[in-house]
Amino acid sequence: MKVAEAVGRALHAAGVGQVFGVVGSGNFHLTNAMVAAGSRFVAARHEGGAATMADAYARMSGTVAALSVHQGPGLTNAMTGIAEAAKSRTPLLVLAAEVTEPRSNFYVDQEALARSVGAVSARVTSAEDAVTQALDAVRRAVCERRTVLLNLPLGVQALDVPDVPDDVSTLAVMPPERAPVEPEFAEVEALARVLEKSRRPVFVAGRGARSPGARDALAALAERHGALLATSAVARGLFHGDPWSLDVSGGFASPLAAELFQEADLIVGWGCALNMWTMRHGRLIGADTTVVQVDDDASALGAHREVHLGVTGDVELTARRALETDDANRQSQQGKQARQGQQSQDAGQGFRTADTGEAIVARVRWRDVPYEDTSTRERIDPRTLSIVLDDILPAERVIGVDSGNFMGYPSMYLSVPDENGLCFTQAFQSIGLGLATAIGAALARPDRLPVAALGDGGAMMGAAELDTVRRLGLPMVVVVYNDDAYGAEVHHFGPDGHPLETVEFPPTDIAAVARGYGFEAVTVHTRADLKAVEDWLAGPRSAPLLIDAKVVADRGAWWLEEAFRGH
Repeated sequence: MKVAEAVGRALHAAGVGQVFGVVGSGNFHLTNAMVAAGSRFVAARHEGGAATMADAYARMSGTVAALSVHQGPGLTNAMTGIAEAAKSRTPLLVLAAEVTEPRSNFYVDQEALARSVGAVSARVTSAEDAVTQALDAVRRAVCERRTVLLNLPLGVQALDVPDVPDDVSTLAVMPPERAPVEPEFAEVEALARVLEKSRRPVFVAGRGARSPGARDALAALAERHGALLATSAVARGLFHGDPWSLDVSGGFASPLAAELFQEADLIVGWGCALNMWTMRHGRLIGADTTVVQVDDDASALGAHREVHLGVTGDVELTARRALETDDANRQSQQGKQARQGQQSQDAGQGFRTADTGEAIVARVRWRDVPYEDTSTRERIDPRTLSIVLDDILPAERVIGVDSGNFMGYPSMYLSVPDENGLCFTQAFQSIGLGLATAIGAALARPDRLPVAALGDGGAMMGAAELDTVRRLGLPMVVVVYNDDAYGAEVHHFGPDGHPLETVEFPPTDIAAVARGYGFEAVTVHTRADLKAVEDWLAGPRSAPLLIDAKVVADRGAWWLEEAFRGH
């Protein structure tokens, strides 16, 4: 058995059941071996799309996924998607064929490429160690929560593996799940003291809190201390339905959410970086606010801003340990008060007052914030578009959002049922990833209606993957917020009088482009045109639907100024 086949079969046996890629000569045998062993392979039209599909699939399924690419250009084509995955700490295995002869036209320093974007590099170096080295790459991806590039030299792939059993799966051991990090007792005690002193706490949950167990533990601890709940964008939906949820923190926060953040005397980030996006460059933090960060990676504590207390630990475990510490401390206090003839005091209500609750119901959602509808007979206000779509589309949805001026509208005006309702591939802030994001998320969550929200720039950049949507038979809705421009640049540079010809484009009939790929399509100028979306939803959905929404371009999105502060 050749190395390529042995490695492919072993990877499947180790739990790598989903592979995305574009197949060339260098990864042909490896990919086919994985398919023969039982892995599902999805052929993308471009390696960049394949990389993002794999990233999104891993995020939404909670499993490791693989990307298979040709040597040299196959890998370089995928680098933007790999960079996004690496920056997001997505457990992803990149399988790249490799030439080692510098004179080859396919030669690039693939190891250096991986390092340059924060991915981990590994290599299969011999036939004897090939399976072991491949399985170690899977283990690193899963246990270290990293994107790992496994280079597979062509010469090594073609070697015979000595003494390999016919059933290669006997050599493969499923990598252990990442063990939750137990927090130190002293740090939990310190957290419990800070929570006990707080009168207006806010919890912000991030990527590290995206699980039902973490959600339940945080909700219980928040109720104990009267804390309000919020998330970063990547964890949006975690507290869906909780009456004390402020939805998303940071640049996407509604005016009410921002106001309440600024009144907080304690902000606790749970598996959340508390970076410039989540804290609006620190402006959501009051001068006297105590800031605490909980993360299972010690290097993340204080990485983006100074914190008063850092706790190294798994989010769910830390929250539950804090509850246990609270219980022990209160029992001790009640015993002391009983001995002294004093009446015990219940936990304070914190931020959870009747007035705050009423304000949250009335004003925390962006769709409930009054606005002047600037729609015309030719173009629809993106807020109006998003609100109508939120009402039309089924609640059980999974949304993939591209980057650009428009992105706040679908991210905040379209509701999601839980933390698995929004796939937010924005760590690298690249446009063109949104459609591939929605494809990967759709395959991970086939029980939900997939929705891709794109700008016209990103839609045209990733248009090749419209073929992938149609070929896979995905009942997807693709919404294009079409302002015939790179809107972020228009609204950032236009007010200063800079020429905009380089970022504005002649009108493009994106609906016609989609029909060419086999989509049903509708061009939307006004609210009435969205009746076609209702008709599609009521029908067989035998072909995906693209909505070419001609949106007004009279203003930049509310979060745009915040975004450009980070450049």
